[in-house]
Amino acid sequence: FFREIGDLRGGGIRTAARPGGTRLMKSEFLIAVTQLAAERNLPQGMVVSAVEAALASAYRKDSASGGQSAVRVHLDPNTGEVDVYQQRTVVEEITNDLAEITLPEAKKLRKGVAVELGDVLEFEMEPQAAGRIAAQTAKQVVIQRLREAERELIYGEFSEREGEVFTATVQRGYGGVVTLDLNGRASAVLPPQEQAMTERYRPGMKMKVMILEVNRTPRGPEIVVSRTHPDLLKRLFEMEVPEIYNGIVEIQGIAREPGSRSKVAVHAKQDGVDPVGACVGLRGIRIQNIVNELQGEKIDVIQWSRDDTAFISHALSPAQPLRVELDAAEQTASVIVPDRHLSLAIGREGQNARLAARLTGWKIDIKSSTEIEIERMKQQIEGEVAERAAASKSEEGAAEVAEPIATEVGQVAVGALAEAEAIA
Repeated sequence: FFREIGDLRGGGIRTAARPGGTRLMKSEFLIAVTQLAAERNLPQGMVVSAVEAALASAYRKDSASGGQSAVRVHLDPNTGEVDVYQQRTVVEEITNDLAEITLPEAKKLRKGVAVELGDVLEFEMEPQAAGRIAAQTAKQVVIQRLREAERELIYGEFSEREGEVFTATVQRGYGGVVTLDLNGRASAVLPPQEQAMTERYRPGMKMKVMILEVNRTPRGPEIVVSRTHPDLLKRLFEMEVPEIYNGIVEIQGIAREPGSRSKVAVHAKQDGVDPVGACVGLRGIRIQNIVNELQGEKIDVIQWSRDDTAFISHALSPAQPLRVELDAAEQTASVIVPDRHLSLAIGREGQNARLAARLTGWKIDIKSSTEIEIERMKQQIEGEVAERAAASKSEEGAAEVAEPIATEVGQVAVGALAEAEAIA
């Protein structure tokens, strides 16, 4: 293609007279245009438009007008024939002979056609030979126009696909930003805030990313992708679990700490379907594929329920609560778990409880059965102290009764705590 453009540099543009226009280039050029359109994945019309703009630029560059004449070029992609037109604006008083024409002269040349001030008339021209500088200008215009067309196509394609997941290849990392290749079609950026802290990205590494947004920039479209967005996890489930993709199982909520752990609440819309089992898969193969894609992120798949008590109980998995008490006014859930499940319910650095609260939308207060028993005993003994003190006839008598009972409360509490520690 560019060798054909380069032919403009030697001996001028090849032309052959024909009725109504000029044949400018040989058929091989049109073959090259078709090949270029296929290579760059561009519509042939865009490539032809780029060539038309390039030829117009070359003609203006080499013409006697010094670039002040307006020129339009039309290239017939089927025959290779080219028409070159000079454009002149209808004005009252001419300031540029090459680009303007008076109204009387325009009416004289366009008899039978309504002409008004401000109209632009086109006059067919016979192109002159173009020199080396004009040919170089044509090449630059073609390159620029094709690049602009590619950028516009990329923006249009990917801006409509925000929220979708693509397989990307890591190209390089600089300043915390990772550059990725999207299937050879475009480049994307993975900013630090969209990276999982536990992941390491190496050149050549392939991974799934979600398109977060597409922005226009002077250097072309900027495609921002994410590895941390909850919807990435949702899309991975849709790709791995046919029941979710087909709408038989629904994801009701996701709570995620990227790279570490996630909780996914699922619900079956069809009777007889086990939503958790469908997501986990036979021998856990489905969930394991997702875990592998997220480089080891732990994923808890739980049964969603309209009953908040049951939902909260499920959300604290792998712990198994004994009782859940709700305070709807405060949106708080008090959860009692066996002593041996206390650490499981809370999780490392409170992660399990934190994710469960985020997933369910409830504040969750977790206590062990021993802690509840100690609180019950303390309340009981304190009640007895109050009763005995009230029965005393004097303040001195009340003090004598209260002191030994208070001591008894402390001893019981210490003993219960020691027992709880032994069980744990």
